Amino acid sequence: MLGFLKNPIVITVEINMNLVALTVMGLISRLWGLSYPRAVVFDEVYYGQFVSLYMKRIFFVDDSGPPFGHMLLALGGYLGGFDGNFLWNRIGAEYSMNVPVWSLRLLPALAGALCVPLAYQILVELQFSHCAALGAGLLILLENSLITQSRFMLLESILIFFILLAVLSYLKFYNLQRHSSFSGSWWFWLLLTGVACSCAVGVKYMGLFTYMLLLAIAGLHFWHMIGDQNLSNVSLMCHFLARGLALIIIPVAMYLSFFYVHLTLLYRSGPHDQIMTSAFQASLEGGLARITQGQPLEVAYGSQITLRNVLGKPMQCWLHSHMNTYPIRYENGRGSSHQQQVTCYPFKDVNNWWIVKDPGMQQLVVSNPPRPVRHGHIVQLVHGITTRYLNTHDVAAPLSPHSQEVSCYIDYNISMPAQNLWRVEILNRESDTDVWKTILSEVRFVHVNTSAVLKASGFIGASLPEWGYRQLEVVGEKLSKGYHQSMVWNVEEHRYGKSQEQKEREVELHSPTQMDISKNLSFMAKFTELQWKILTLKNEDTEHKYSSSALDWITMDTNIAYWLHPTSGAQIHLLGNVVTWASANIAALVYMCLSLWYLIRRRRKINDIPEDAWQLWVSAGGICVGGWAVNYLPFFLMEKTLFLYHYLPALTFQILLIPIILQHLGDHLCRSLLLKSMFSALIVAWFSSVYLVYCTFSPVTYGEPSLSVSELKDLRWKDSWNILIRKQ
Repeated sequence: MLGFLKNPIVITVEINMNLVALTVMGLISRLWGLSYPRAVVFDEVYYGQFVSLYMKRIFFVDDSGPPFGHMLLALGGYLGGFDGNFLWNRIGAEYSMNVPVWSLRLLPALAGALCVPLAYQILVELQFSHCAALGAGLLILLENSLITQSRFMLLESILIFFILLAVLSYLKFYNLQRHSSFSGSWWFWLLLTGVACSCAVGVKYMGLFTYMLLLAIAGLHFWHMIGDQNLSNVSLMCHFLARGLALIIIPVAMYLSFFYVHLTLLYRSGPHDQIMTSAFQASLEGGLARITQGQPLEVAYGSQITLRNVLGKPMQCWLHSHMNTYPIRYENGRGSSHQQQVTCYPFKDVNNWWIVKDPGMQQLVVSNPPRPVRHGHIVQLVHGITTRYLNTHDVAAPLSPHSQEVSCYIDYNISMPAQNLWRVEILNRESDTDVWKTILSEVRFVHVNTSAVLKASGFIGASLPEWGYRQLEVVGEKLSKGYHQSMVWNVEEHRYGKSQEQKEREVELHSPTQMDISKNLSFMAKFTELQWKILTLKNEDTEHKYSSSALDWITMDTNIAYWLHPTSGAQIHLLGNVVTWASANIAALVYMCLSLWYLIRRRRKINDIPEDAWQLWVSAGGICVGGWAVNYLPFFLMEKTLFLYHYLPALTFQILLIPIILQHLGDHLCRSLLLKSMFSALIVAWFSSVYLVYCTFSPVTYGEPSLSVSELKDLRWKDSWNILIRKQ
């Protein structure tokens, strides 16, 4: 029974010392002196604001991308005990003692360090030699720009880590496909591919480029599987479903989960929530929720309401009127109706209140029980303070002469009768009998007499002159001109009117409502709105001192000064290793030229290299050249401010191509022993120059030691580089 104890229990472990050494060197190069400088470095001033908002649970919108990367940075702050109290307003500002600098920079540094062993493993999985793989790892290790970008609270190193992890996972999965389909390890690497792709997209939308590349490669591989007669239809269907689950369904689910966590964490109102709809704002703690809590849900005849324009551009505004009238004649000589002005006002004000009136009745109070307003009902909108009716007629608007003027009607006893009937159209209705709801319903007001739609034209920046107090213009727009969000309104504040007398009603307009009805949005409704805002909200792109074009990146004709010591010459720059960048460009050019040559020769039935070498060459190009192309070429189509760091994901793929080209040249073009020896000597000399350049630029990569004026001038290898030199 105890016979198994006669032999010792032996555990054999294989350790790849190349991988261990690269990992250790990567960690040292990225983590050494991580807290230096203890000051805000370049875009830390941008990402740090979001970290503080996470710490305080305050909602924000960042139009640069999804929230996963921001949450990872915030995780570093959370682990370091950061309370969010720091004013991120200036690059170079010294961090206060409550800011855990090392912790905030830790995750980007770890991601950057792990890119080194990932590069090694990718070349191994591409079936290249361990020597070539070691070269790839060392090139990533000694790339100054990747070191700089990974040592601060920035997202590019995290993005590159997940991109490389996705590529490595897919290659491992593909290599297992040949002999162990549907095994545990096969499922692990397939699922990890989808998870890594989702994380890459969740950090920055740039990750979508690599995700699309891997989907295309997976599709091509599956297409080849379809032609395999050894696979049954059932087996093919299982392979298809497994890939669909891992590469599409799981990434989508994870992407949604990033937003779910984001919205769960950020439940408090803040400075960014004003660009969201009233319903979204009301779901946050504080802010609008404090005003709207307990409002009646259903708008009824006699309801007192404020109407917010849904578009919210160039700023949020509410339908507004005041005692002043349109001037008899405008500056250009055109005449007006001289009726009471109606505008869109960007601040909360008692003059934003309107009363929903039944045209067939005189009362301005809600009956008991209330009579709700439904889609298609005809209403009159009475201005709460002046008691004049919202009106439009065939008179040109002050700033938009092709649209109708909107006013509150004043009876001057002339041949201009009131035209104050409006049809309520609920755009997001589920049926034609839907009730008009506070906050939730998006409505359009169609003028009964002229079919014009109530519209805030201020979205093009049309603010009225001094006589209109620079408020935004409101017009009646013909339905034939099409739909626009500026035609859509929602009830934001709402109470049931009880006072028929005007004096009592004015007091009532300042009083809070007492009814309690919840208006919580579902997660999918909040996700859809937030996702749309991220994709469509565009900050004004301004020219930055260190912005550049995509053409500048290939030859590194630009740099970015990240930090300058306030007294000494110590400084940090985003500058790459010149030898590596030039070699990467040459490698890409050699690959394309050789591929064209091989294709032409193969067309002539001449195979210069064995078939397995050709397949290896094509697969390596698909990953490395394809990865470079999809992460670089789209920037030529983007209308946004670009910086050198946008090129780093593409550069990483290009660097992986260098040892691939070197091994291919050594294996297939250097045929004699002498040529191989000379080629090896050239590689050693070339790699020594890579290391020398790395050491030369290390002072501006790590920020120390401080350099003299002459030493800084010596680092200016290109006239286009902006090395900061203090005036003596």
